[in-house]
Amino acid sequence: MSTIMQRHEENFESSAYKVIRGSRGTTLSFFLEDCLEGMRLNLKDRSVDIVVTSPPYNIGMKYGKHEDNLPRQKYLEWMGKLGEEVKRALRDDGSFFLNIGNTPKNQWIAWDVAASLREKFVLQNVIHWVKSIAIKKEDVGNYPNMIGDVSVGHFKPIVSKRFLNDCHEYIFHFTKFGETKLEKLSIGVPYQDKTNIGRWKTATSDNRDRGNTWFIPYETIQRKSERPHPATFPSRLPEMCIRLHGVRKGVKVVDPFSGIGSTALASLKLGVWFIGFEIDKEYLDESISRVLSAKKKQEFRKK
Repeated sequence: MSTIMQRHEENFESSAYKVIRGSRGTTLSFFLEDCLEGMRLNLKDRSVDIVVTSPPYNIGMKYGKHEDNLPRQKYLEWMGKLGEEVKRALRDDGSFFLNIGNTPKNQWIAWDVAASLREKFVLQNVIHWVKSIAIKKEDVGNYPNMIGDVSVGHFKPIVSKRFLNDCHEYIFHFTKFGETKLEKLSIGVPYQDKTNIGRWKTATSDNRDRGNTWFIPYETIQRKSERPHPATFPSRLPEMCIRLHGVRKGVKVVDPFSGIGSTALASLKLGVWFIGFEIDKEYLDESISRVLSAKKKQEFRKK
C-alpha cells in the first residue's frame, strides 16, 4: 500500500498537528507540513469544495521558513505544481480563490501566476480586492448618505515619482470548467436606487450582486506585534469567498498556505470544515491560538 493510501486509511485527525472542534459537527484541522506533500498525503481526489489561499508573492518578503526570492521561472513552476494538487483535490464544481498582488516595479507577478494555471483551470471571475479608496462627493452625485469626500482603508505609501500607491490586489476565481454556480446574493449589497426593486424580474428584494470589486480594509493595528505574519489577508476576504461559493452542510475548505489562520477563522465563523497547511510552526501556533480565542468568544455569545 502506498504512503498516500496508508495516510488515507489511517485516522485523518491523528496525522494533524492540531484539530479543533467547530460548530455543526465540523472540525478545523491544522497540518505542520509543506502544502504540496501535505495535500498529496491528506486530501483525497475530488474531496474539497473550496480552496482559498494567498501564496507567497516571491518578492523577498521575510517569512520565518519560506525562501521568498526564487528565480521567477522556478517560482512559477512551483505555483503550477500547487495548481495540479488543487485540481486533483477539488470537486468538479469546486472553487479555487487565489489572492495575489503585484509590486510597483513588477506589475506582472499576479498575471504570470494566473497564466501558470491557465492549462489547468478556467478563470471564471477576476475579483479586485480594494484595500483603500478615495471618492469625491462631486463624482458620486446626489446620494443622501454621502455628505462629503471619502478616503477610507489602509495602504503602504510609496515614495516615488514613478509609481502610484498600490491600493488593490487580485482574487482569481478558478474553476475546472467555468460552470460553477455561485451564491452571489449571499454577499450582496442593497440597491442605492430603490426604484430598481421590482422593476427587473431578478430584483425581488433589496439585495443585488456586489460585483467584482470588494472593498475590504485591513484592521488597524498599533504595533507590529499585532500582525506577526508579514503578509496576511483579513479574515473577511476568505469569508466572502466561502459565502460566494455557498455555505452548505458538509462544505470543506482548504488553505494550502494557512499562515496565521485568516481562512480558518472564516471557516469557524461560517461552520464549515477546514484543513490548513503551514510549514512555519510559529505561524501555525498563532493561528491555532487565534481560532481557539474566537471559538471561546463564539461559545460565550451563545450562552
